[in-house]
Amino acid sequence: MNRDAMHASFWAVVFTLGLAALIVLGSRNLAHFDAALVGYTFATLFATFGITYRYAMWLRRPPTRMYWRRGWRAFLSPARIPGNLWRFVTRAVVEVGANRFIFRRDKLRGLAHFLLMWGCLVGAAITFPLVWGWIHFETVPGQLDTYRVFLFGFGAGQFPVDSVPAFLAFHGLVWASFLVLAGVMLAFRRRMRDRGAEAVQQFGEDILPLVLLAAISITGLMLTVSYTWLRGYAYDFLAILHAVTVIVTLLWLPFGKFFHIFQRPAQLGVGFYKDEGARGEQARCKRCDRPYASAQLVKDLITVERELGFRYEMNAGASHYQEICPACRRALFGLAQGALWVEPS
Repeated sequence: MNRDAMHASFWAVVFTLGLAALIVLGSRNLAHFDAALVGYTFATLFATFGITYRYAMWLRRPPTRMYWRRGWRAFLSPARIPGNLWRFVTRAVVEVGANRFIFRRDKLRGLAHFLLMWGCLVGAAITFPLVWGWIHFETVPGQLDTYRVFLFGFGAGQFPVDSVPAFLAFHGLVWASFLVLAGVMLAFRRRMRDRGAEAVQQFGEDILPLVLLAAISITGLMLTVSYTWLRGYAYDFLAILHAVTVIVTLLWLPFGKFFHIFQRPAQLGVGFYKDEGARGEQARCKRCDRPYASAQLVKDLITVERELGFRYEMNAGASHYQEICPACRRALFGLAQGALWVEPS
């Protein structure tokens, strides 16, 4: 096992054991842990290990490591922390929460991602605390029509069973399923009608994630239909079927396209890195003397390329290819082709 793998394994074990400890503590030594949900729990622990391992390996890559360090350094700059905090919240809400970066590409695509993201987030926010025993409900003694909410074993309020908050809370997974299914249908519509997307899509990367999300949502809704209108008909079978779809998705989470859910927030750090570069010294082209990028970015690109084993040193007025602006690179490419051209005799 190489050094990077050992580093990633260490953090994966730390996060997995940390979550296991929180499950034990949050459920009051498993007193509020539902043994019937043990399969979900072990699937989430496996997913935590896999996600942390892959994320740690991703951060060890030279380009990612460079952006990660520069982003944190720019964000934690003492003189700019207040402004950075405001920009962080703004970008987190607008770019990540509202998916503006995807809406800019295509409105329907942005809407599909928005529905899928918030449907999954709402579902996860409800499911995982319940599975881990962090949240449970009890009837108030002497008031059988009132539920008391316990968070990590501490009372966190109460509400009548027939109230609007109770209806919204107990059907939260239903609303999440509707959001996910709407997003899945829009995503499938794009993949069936957009020739560009259809040409490059792959089953494991583009179709399977949508199928898994749809399967989880549909089987979850079938459970609701069973105990609400069918008096529990086929409930045991549906519960097992739903558990299988959820567990398979959790086990596949670190290896498939869903991993980008955990990568995307790192884009916020790239924004601070770009802000710092825009404020700092600008690199000027060694050929035309025009500014074209931040000097720090050019320096970092050269460093990363050398770490990856790529060397693009030059002798034509610049020490490195990255010190030439894009327009001059195209011109140099044309000149190089012209120099190779041999006139027919």
